[in-house]
Amino acid sequence: MVVNGSLSKTAVNGSAGARSQVSGLTVAVLTVVTLLFLTGLFEQLPEAVLAAVVIVAVVELVDVAALRALYAVWTSRLGSIYGAAARADFAAAVATLLGVLVFETLPGLFIGIAMSLVLLLYRASRPHVAVLGRAPTAAGTWVDVARNPEGVPVPGVLVARVEGGLFFANADHVRDRLRALSGEQEAHAIVLDAQTVPFVDVTAAAMLRRLGADLEGAGIRLVIARDVGQVRDVLARTGGATVAHRTLDDAVAAVASDSEPGGPEPADPAGPEPLSPGGVDPSPPGTPPR
Repeated sequence: MVVNGSLSKTAVNGSAGARSQVSGLTVAVLTVVTLLFLTGLFEQLPEAVLAAVVIVAVVELVDVAALRALYAVWTSRLGSIYGAAARADFAAAVATLLGVLVFETLPGLFIGIAMSLVLLLYRASRPHVAVLGRAPTAAGTWVDVARNPEGVPVPGVLVARVEGGLFFANADHVRDRLRALSGEQEAHAIVLDAQTVPFVDVTAAAMLRRLGADLEGAGIRLVIARDVGQVRDVLARTGGATVAHRTLDDAVAAVASDSEPGGPEPADPAGPEPLSPGGVDPSPPGTPPR
């Protein structure tokens, strides 16, 4: 966008059939010729006529159909996640429109930019945390059970997917959502799918470390599976959780085996029975070791 560009002049130029940069040169030459030799022809021309020319050209810039399309980008599911920010583009467009009408073009553009940034930060601070289940028709495929009712959740294991990067603005929201979902499902383990997490900062890494410690105290295990390389690097360098499983199936199998009733029993804290003074086991021959 040219610094001194004029939307109204550009609209008039476009409506006249301009197709290349030569049109700008032509307009400049005609303007000079008009100022030097043709001003008398326009001396008595009412300003309303000139204004009408500009209005007719600019009215084409008002795209009501585009506003309708922006307003239509909304579903009940998006609304439940982001609220009013689900129509972020429509809100920014309306804010820009009102800013231009109430103030001027430049302040209106700044208002639109500010609104876009605010909505972007709001949406980034509330990423969707989806509960995943196994797809019965495709082995190794996990789907969002809210969008795919055929998905089968794993009993006692919360498989969750954070749809966005983890950073300081959304760390608390993600932590609270994971705790709430684990409580709703009475999960003894949480498998966090990190495939849709493109990045993580130090604050979010510290949150995952503290969350893992808190959940472990409550008897809930936190496991991270599938990752982006930079996420693994940051978690490793900050002393946080590391990615232990390359697939969700491996992670679920690992946490499920740890909780099986037939799993290995913990060692007797009192230790084995002491041997007899002579170092001989007093059990009768043929008795299995205790």
